Amino acid sequence: MPSAGDTRTPERTSEAGAPRGNPFGARFVAPLYLGASLNPVNSSIIATALVAIAAALHIPVGDTAILISSLYLTSALAQPAAGRLAEEFGPRRIFVAGITLVLVAGIVGSLAHSLTALIVARVLIGAGTSAGYPAAMLLIRRRAEQAGHAAPPREVLGGLSITGAATVAVGPAIGGLLIGGAGWRAAFWINIPVAAVALFLALAGLARDPDPVRFGSPRALASRIDLLGMLGFGGSLTALMIFLDALPRLDWPALAAALVLAAALAGWELRAAQPFLDVRLLVANGALTRTYLRNGLTLMGTYVILYGLTQWLEVARGLSAYQAGLMLMPMGVLTALAARVVSRRAAVRWPLIACAVLLLVGAMATLFVGSGTPIAAVICVTAVFGLTSGAGTVANQTVLYQEAPAAALGTASGLLRTFGYIGSIASAAITGTAFHRGVSDSGLHSIAWVLVAISALVLVMTVLDRQLARADRHHTNQPPAGARNPGPAPSTEPTRAEPTRTEPTRTELPRTESRSADMTTGTHTTPTPALDPARTALLLMDFQPVVLGAVPDPQGVLARAGEALAWARTHGAHVVFVRVALADKDAAAVPAHNKTFSQAVAAGYLTDGTAATAVHESLKAEEDDLTVRKTRISAFASDTDLPAELRARNVDTLVLAGLTTSGVVLTTLRQAADEDYRLFLLADATADPDPEVHRVLMEKVFPHQAEIISTADLAALSTAAQ
Repeated sequence: MPSAGDTRTPERTSEAGAPRGNPFGARFVAPLYLGASLNPVNSSIIATALVAIAAALHIPVGDTAILISSLYLTSALAQPAAGRLAEEFGPRRIFVAGITLVLVAGIVGSLAHSLTALIVARVLIGAGTSAGYPAAMLLIRRRAEQAGHAAPPREVLGGLSITGAATVAVGPAIGGLLIGGAGWRAAFWINIPVAAVALFLALAGLARDPDPVRFGSPRALASRIDLLGMLGFGGSLTALMIFLDALPRLDWPALAAALVLAAALAGWELRAAQPFLDVRLLVANGALTRTYLRNGLTLMGTYVILYGLTQWLEVARGLSAYQAGLMLMPMGVLTALAARVVSRRAAVRWPLIACAVLLLVGAMATLFVGSGTPIAAVICVTAVFGLTSGAGTVANQTVLYQEAPAAALGTASGLLRTFGYIGSIASAAITGTAFHRGVSDSGLHSIAWVLVAISALVLVMTVLDRQLARADRHHTNQPPAGARNPGPAPSTEPTRAEPTRTEPTRTELPRTESRSADMTTGTHTTPTPALDPARTALLLMDFQPVVLGAVPDPQGVLARAGEALAWARTHGAHVVFVRVALADKDAAAVPAHNKTFSQAVAAGYLTDGTAATAVHESLKAEEDDLTVRKTRISAFASDTDLPAELRARNVDTLVLAGLTTSGVVLTTLRQAADEDYRLFLLADATADPDPEVHRVLMEKVFPHQAEIISTADLAALSTAAQ
């Protein structure tokens, strides 16, 4: 994922460019849904063609498994890469390019006469279809921002999930119908008309990307998209897939290569200015990381049934591909219904718990399925997995949209699919291991026991995830998705405020009122002394790529810092940029017992003179601004001359914004309070890797020393002083 060192704010446009009428009408969503469905339908439609392909090419059925793993491996690599490219070059461009590649792949597969040619076609399909989902997520976010919505309507995101989840389940039925009537090549040529329609709809219904393509030098481009990070991720994932495909034989060299490459990748990404896989974010944002794991495990269970049961029905029960596909139709229908129901709910915790319970129930029911089981009972078992797939896909996507940083939504969405594909490839390995001596009832029961273990793990993870409950409480109190953002809500009943000191040496200013709704974003209501910009300094602290990458929504907090900077420029307030960076002599002076900075020295990520430690380039400094370099956490650290500079400018009021809440903001605010500065804290231009720590500080600690406001309050506060 890109860190906040990326200066692009993806798809943010002014209200003047907002679409007229219904911004999420059929003209907009139709190409997105169709494009996003291409990958899952190609993932599942091949299931009923494998036996026919093996017979036509005169190869063992087991050899055709590479047609599954090749698409999954390609997709696992290409999904986050396509998301990153969509962030960099524009989602519409990448969306259209991906569909065009699918069109080409359909032609290649239709004309293929060898397994090698089919593998090439599947790789092209994987690469092309991978652009659909992450680009669609970015396009939806862009449209919501253009329309002035706080979030897109739930039905829009739900529709994206429904098309993906439903096509996975109905793919075998569609494949069985097509292959039964037109032969196995239908699994490839079906992409030609579908991609052609999707391409036409995209060109006609999706607005052009507003930003021009910016390539720069090859070296600069490789740095911006973190090409080395992509290659390292691809190498590690490829080695892991080789290990999984070899099961039950243990390919130790492949596993060792996967672990070594993963370690090297983590080390590289910790140093990269704009990492493709933001390791710090994954560590800091536990809710996002758990969503990836939960989604991957859930889809692993679903795909084990999708592939394992399909093979069992054809071999052990003697059904045709068409009949096996029809058996899975109820699964597809219930997937779509469950996805639609969950998409209408703001809460996600209980749907995810229900999903895990259903997965466990389905796994246990599979233990009792055998050659003598009535077909109706088998259909009922598959229906349970349909409910699981629909509910889990939508709920996990909702959590992703809530937790992923706005600037990295494309890459984050791709990674969600990547974890799903890892689960899918693992499911193929599980099926291959269970059936390696032949497709039988005992093999199906072995799969079921693995499913029991997977579902139990998912259930425990979900029940113990307290962040899901906190997120539900927060989002159920927000405006409905799709509603226009109303901004701060007025209140006529001020809450208890700290008494304001009267100091003879300071000018008494008129008082105004800051009105808001949420302490974590500067939205409490309290009588607030107005600002005199001439005696006020705006401190923008640690807005550096190395720090921005560690907090949720780095691009959002950076944008609000930019709004505060624009306010200071307009009203004549002093501007102070504070950054943390260590020169060689500073690093040498850090004692080993200083846990924070000794680790920073060892990792080398606070080295002065690097792009990672510079003030983010979107916050442009001017000649009269003050820039302070510090070697410890507080902006008032003993090695800075900030106190003297503020006194020289006759500043008695500070407006603070910075990263992180528990770091520079906490230490600077407490020290500035002891120095008797009047303090204002911009809560919406402040963030912390731990949202709960941010909330507690904003609600329980900071109000005793500072007025908690938002950037939207600044204009009114400064006007009241005039």
